[in-house]
Amino acid sequence: MSETKKSTKTTKDSKTAEKKEVKKVVEKKETTAKDSTKKMFSGKYIQAIGRRKTSVAQVRLYEKGSGDLVVNDLKGLEYFKKEDNINIALQPLKAVSKIKDFDISVIVKGGGILGQLDAVRHGIARALIKIDPELKSILKTSGYVTRDPRKKERKKPGLKKARKAPQWSKR
Repeated sequence: MSETKKSTKTTKDSKTAEKKEVKKVVEKKETTAKDSTKKMFSGKYIQAIGRRKTSVAQVRLYEKGSGDLVVNDLKGLEYFKKEDNINIALQPLKAVSKIKDFDISVIVKGGGILGQLDAVRHGIARALIKIDPELKSILKTSGYVTRDPRKKERKKPGLKKARKAPQWSKR
């Protein structure tokens, strides 16, 4: 009987050892992904924040870049999935024809994909204005500087949604 108890203990110990090894491997993968973007962009940068609905994007424009976009430690195409989405985010750079002049690093949180895209676009426009204030007129006429204030309205007590009332009945 004592032999069987010992064997179960060793299998438990080996399982916990395997779990620890798996955690170490996962941690190593995460650090390499973060380190790769830090190594990719270096030098001076201009930082700005863009917002839309519940999304907030921290944008960094690195000078002397090649037009690369990194969002949350992933390349732009990997994060936003479609080429059209990246084009929406890069509209301010195209408007001032500086698309290949900067590398862009973005940390975006909250909201959905389209809200995040508009937040990134707003952040890029604000960063461009910090770099060159003369670009403000071009970006403002295109509508990239103005924050889109539309948000979902809160639900009120006694109603089914923000404004929808329950069905009225006479009795």
